Amino acid sequence: MAGCTLAGVLIEDVEGDVTEVIGMTEVVLAVGTRKGLFIGRRRGGSWEFDESPYFKAQAVYSVAVDTRGKRPRLLAGGDSAHWGPSVFHSDDLGRTWTEPAQPAVKFPPDTGASLERVWQLHPAAAEPDVVYAGTEPAALYRSEDRGESFELVRPLWEHPTRSKWVPGGGGEGLHTVLTDARDPRAVTVAVSTAGVFRTLDGGASWEPSNRGVSAVFLPDPDPEFGQCVHKVARDAADPDRLYLQNHWGVYRSDDAGAHWTDIGEGLPSTFGFAMVTHPHRGDTAYVFPINADSDRVPAGRRCRVYRTGDAGRRWEPLSAGLPQEDHYGTVLRDAMCSDDADPAGVYFGNRNGEVYASANDGDTWEQLASHLPDVLCVRAAVVG
Repeated sequence: MAGCTLAGVLIEDVEGDVTEVIGMTEVVLAVGTRKGLFIGRRRGGSWEFDESPYFKAQAVYSVAVDTRGKRPRLLAGGDSAHWGPSVFHSDDLGRTWTEPAQPAVKFPPDTGASLERVWQLHPAAAEPDVVYAGTEPAALYRSEDRGESFELVRPLWEHPTRSKWVPGGGGEGLHTVLTDARDPRAVTVAVSTAGVFRTLDGGASWEPSNRGVSAVFLPDPDPEFGQCVHKVARDAADPDRLYLQNHWGVYRSDDAGAHWTDIGEGLPSTFGFAMVTHPHRGDTAYVFPINADSDRVPAGRRCRVYRTGDAGRRWEPLSAGLPQEDHYGTVLRDAMCSDDADPAGVYFGNRNGEVYASANDGDTWEQLASHLPDVLCVRAAVVG
C-alpha cells in the first residue's frame, strides 16, 4: 500500500477485495468539506484515511452511512459549481461511486423551483430501503430504493405556511430529518428558518411543532412557525425525547416535539449549530456553543464540547485533548456526530479544516486531521 501522512494520521490507498476491506473495517468516518469528501477508517485503535478526497472541487453538504442492508452503503450529496448538485452512492465503503443516469433529486417542473443543494440524507429507522433527503429550497424527498431515486413529498412543499418561510443566513434549507423506529408514519423535520414540522400520517399532513421555542429576532418572539432551528436530535432511550439547538436557545421536548423546554442554563452560550445525542445512553446529548450570532467563534474562544447526562439539567465541558489556546474553529450544524460503537465515538470538524474524535463518549479527544477544506458535515458508523 502506498501511503502518506495528513496531520499525523496515516493515509493509505485501500487495495484488495471489497469484502476484505469491509471485513477489516470497524468504524468508517465520512467528512464532507467544501472541496470534496474525505473517508477515514479505524481498524483496532488506529485511523487510516484514503489518500485523496472524492468529488474534488465539489462541496459535500450531506453524507450518510446506511448500515441497514447486507452491505453498508455510503451516500453523499455533492454540489459541483459546473454540473450542479447530485446524490452519489457507494457500496464498497467509498472505493467506487455511482451517480444515477438521471438526477436523483430534482424539483418537478410545476413547482417552478430548482435544486440548490442537498442538506440532509437520512436512512429511515423503520423502513429498510427508505432514505429521506432534505434540500434547499426547503423540501423533503423520499426514496424507496436506498437513495438512487427520490420523490418530492408534496404536502410539505404545499404547506399553507410555506409562502411565509424565509431563508436563514445559510439559505432556506431542510436540514434535519428524524424518523421513528416505532412508526414509519411519524417523521419530524426542521427548516431554517421555518422551524420544526411533524407528520403522523406518513407525510399526508404536517403541523408546526415549535411551542416554547423562542424567536428573539422576530416581532412576535413566540410564533407558531418561523423559528431559526439549527438542529434537532432524538434521545437514545426515550424516542419521544428530542433536543434542539436554536438560533439562541437550547431546548428539550418530552412529547415528540409538541412542547419544548429551555435547557440552556449552564452553557457559556446558547447560540450554536450542532446537536448530537449518544447512540445508546439516554438523557445524553452534546452541543458546541458559539460565542454569538454576531461573533461566530467558539464560546469564549475555547474549543470545547459540552455534554449533558441528565437531559439538560447540567452541562459539563469536555476539553481533554482539544486545543487549550484561543481557538476560532466554528462547528456547523452537521459537522458533529456520534457513531454506534460502545463506548461511543463522538466526532466533529470545523471551519478551520480540523477533525477531532473521541473513542470514549467524549471524555478525551484526539485530532485526526488538520488543514482540510472547510468541514461541512461528518458521519460515522460501525460497519465491520
